Amino acid sequence: MFKLIGIFAGYYFLGFWGALAGWFIGSIFDRVRVYGTGGVNPLQNALRQAVFLETVFISMGKLAKADGHVSQDEIDHVELFMQKLGMTAQHRQQAIAWFKQGGDATFDIAPTYQKFMAVCGHTKNLKDVLLVYLIVMAVADGHFHPAEEALLADLAARLGYDQATFKHMLDMVLNQSHFGGWPVTTAGALEDAYKALGVTKDSSDAEIKRAYRKLMSQYHPDKLIGQGMPEDMIAMATEQAKEIQLAHDLIKQHRNI
Repeated sequence: MFKLIGIFAGYYFLGFWGALAGWFIGSIFDRVRVYGTGGVNPLQNALRQAVFLETVFISMGKLAKADGHVSQDEIDHVELFMQKLGMTAQHRQQAIAWFKQGGDATFDIAPTYQKFMAVCGHTKNLKDVLLVYLIVMAVADGHFHPAEEALLADLAARLGYDQATFKHMLDMVLNQSHFGGWPVTTAGALEDAYKALGVTKDSSDAEIKRAYRKLMSQYHPDKLIGQGMPEDMIAMATEQAKEIQLAHDLIKQHRNI
């Protein structure tokens, strides 16, 4: 869209060379519109992918050890995570090394997040998805220990989220996890659905639609790839989007919209 506008405007004012400049500038605006600001320079994607993965596995290790014990369920969750990524043996060894590094009680995670913010800090979707993955990891063993919540709050602050925003995201993700299968039959499913979208039963249809679209945009594959998420992780983002979709479907069914 912006590319065409740039071509026509540039040609009208400056002729051929103006059209060429308009095409270039319009292309940049189109990439920002689709991928966000992180997609302007695709050459940075490889670096962002590497830093994102390193931060994910180090944080998972730190989180697994937060309550003083790495449970089998948490280990299984990380194993499944690596399987879904289709990691090679070499990459798997690196991921395990990062996980163990994060789980070391003496390890200082501050430099990890300083590097992440320096490389990925301007890509909001990557920050959102990172925090969501870590919340999912925290409840992988069926328990949500206060030490895990405290660590998540600290990591969220390092990502630039205030406490109110973190609590809001935490509540949404915990309720989204209730929609990992279908049909949802629990008595409180509708209330959970509203919380999963970050709205209430008193929200208008328009407010619910806006919240739904915002969350689905957060997991849009093109946007995430453009910002530097490894393509193998897109399937996991899609799973989270399905939970949001199911919650929205339940609300629509109840409201007849």
